[in-house]
Amino acid sequence: MTELRKIIIDDMEIEVDPALTLIQACEQAGIEIPRFCYHERLSIAGNCRMCLVEVQPGPPKPAASCAMQVKDMRPFPDGSPPKISTRSPMVKKAREGVMEFLLINHPLDCPICDQGGECDLQDQAMAYGVDFSRYREPKRASEDLDLGPLVGTHMTRCISCTRCVRFTTEVAGIHQMGQTGRGEDAEITSYLNRTLDSNLQGNIIDLCPVGALTSKPYAFTARPWELSKTETIDVMDALGSNIRVDAKGREVMRILPRNHDGVNEEWISDKTRFIWDGLRRQRLDRPYLRENGKLRPATWPEALSATAAAMKGRKVAGLVGDLVPTEAAFALKQLIEGQGGSVECRTDGAKLPVGNRGAYVGTATIGDIDDSEMILLVGTNPRDEAPVLNARIRKAWLAGAEVALIGAPADLTYDYYHAGTGRKALLDMIEEGVSDDTREGKKSLVIVGQGALREADGAAVLAQVQKMAEISGSGLLVLHSAAGRVGAMDVGAVTEGGLEAAIDGAEVIYNLGADEVDVAAGPFVIYQGSHGDRGAHRADVILPAAAYPEEQGVFVNTEGRPQLALRAGFAPGEAKENWAVLRALSAELGATQPWDSLAQLRRAMVAAVPHLALIDEVPVNEAQPMELRAPGDADFVPAIRDFYLTNPIARASSLMAELSAQAKARTETAVAAE
Repeated sequence: MTELRKIIIDDMEIEVDPALTLIQACEQAGIEIPRFCYHERLSIAGNCRMCLVEVQPGPPKPAASCAMQVKDMRPFPDGSPPKISTRSPMVKKAREGVMEFLLINHPLDCPICDQGGECDLQDQAMAYGVDFSRYREPKRASEDLDLGPLVGTHMTRCISCTRCVRFTTEVAGIHQMGQTGRGEDAEITSYLNRTLDSNLQGNIIDLCPVGALTSKPYAFTARPWELSKTETIDVMDALGSNIRVDAKGREVMRILPRNHDGVNEEWISDKTRFIWDGLRRQRLDRPYLRENGKLRPATWPEALSATAAAMKGRKVAGLVGDLVPTEAAFALKQLIEGQGGSVECRTDGAKLPVGNRGAYVGTATIGDIDDSEMILLVGTNPRDEAPVLNARIRKAWLAGAEVALIGAPADLTYDYYHAGTGRKALLDMIEEGVSDDTREGKKSLVIVGQGALREADGAAVLAQVQKMAEISGSGLLVLHSAAGRVGAMDVGAVTEGGLEAAIDGAEVIYNLGADEVDVAAGPFVIYQGSHGDRGAHRADVILPAAAYPEEQGVFVNTEGRPQLALRAGFAPGEAKENWAVLRALSAELGATQPWDSLAQLRRAMVAAVPHLALIDEVPVNEAQPMELRAPGDADFVPAIRDFYLTNPIARASSLMAELSAQAKARTETAVAAE
């Protein structure tokens, strides 16, 4: 264990790790140091000079606290600990000088700047700026960049902190931004005027300390103080990113990340951040009944009565969609099984084992990626399935981890050894084994995606992956693609035999937001969901429900961590919360469910599945080996074909459609004119 060092910060003596920088040591002491370029998750640039402090003993000039470590400080000649002063006249004068230089070329356009109200430069100018300028020369102007439809640029405001360059290069893994020129001509630019090709690019909006990089879709729509802010959970992938939803009245205006070191750090994907326009379009806001082949608006009593009449005395199957909260899945299971029917949440055909949490979730956590030295990816493209998790794998790779992939080759933003494309490569790797020489006590991790588990031999593949993890001494992480899947598996919304067994012979199908399933002609279909998507087109009865920011619910992420999503607004029109619709329908069926509130439903769910009460904790899963069988020899097929159009909310978003078209255009080979 590292021996702590004593230092004195503003006459307060503390002990800190000598590897800390001075800015981190001051934060531990509860003293805030102003900064523009420094960021905890990026490399140190040391170029804004706003974090200057006075160090004694030392030269009679201020030092940049972000670029100097505690171990670089030497004690006084009498052996007493070194001192850091953050409020001395020297420091005050230095910071005021830095602020004056930063404002020489910064335009005075705060009233029309989208960063107004949450701008680091505004805040620090209040503390360290003066109310006049000694410079009478014209301000320098810069041309704006075209970075694509997500990030708006106003480069005249740029203070060259290089946070955006460091993020895109280090975290996102693209090399399209940099700084050119010297002195007055230095400016941040994109090489060859290219737009950004990354599904994490929106994070540079949060990183920019001034208004140089702003959100194009959100531009000029609201000020921060007009918004009501709700901390909740993202459902665009199964990572369970912690987010904040900002709403103005009934409308969601923007979505921002929240810090959670164990899940998403402080990044979110572009789909998570910009999906909000899909919450306004193609919404189901009233019940509908199909009569003579056409849907007509109906009242709730009519719709519930028709639904109950269709279900009574007939074989019913319930399908649980990808974005459904765990409480709704539990309520549907109670309702359908009470009618003698069966429920299924594995609507993509994934062969996840019933009741074996160590196999359908795995034994590792997302945080285990950070210190893994060997990572094997099986049948997954994490850049599309969970971009933030992919950035975490890249971070481990930058720290020296070796990455291998079995599956379709893809640009994952880091180098990897491509071991093969299908099941044969996995079996060969197991047969060869992992020698002790190769492992050398290294911590290893196996990540298996849904692309490996969706075919008929998915269970055999998962058993072989378990064996691979066992012989290599690795942790196993099952990377899901649906936010509601693990929670629905936990409450037992599954049928032995999978989707085919659940709907086999069903006369009525209750479709709870499962828009990725094509229901064949024949059964009577009841669709409960938020958007007029594939499920609603096939439905005979439509029951409008809330979308994810419009109801409370527990979501269990891909590592098995239950997290609580809170309501940021209300559903449009006559749409109701999912659990409330199921509760009302149960009364209509004469099998009233024993709860009248979400709290009562949650208590019943926790009584049945106790670990769902462990909010924000990852239960330890024991590895329960599955029966070993030989899988086929086919290649693994990627689970996601179009990152931007994976669910009904995304398909309702015009921005996601534009991004999808751009991504498709990038992959098409340019053909020269004859």
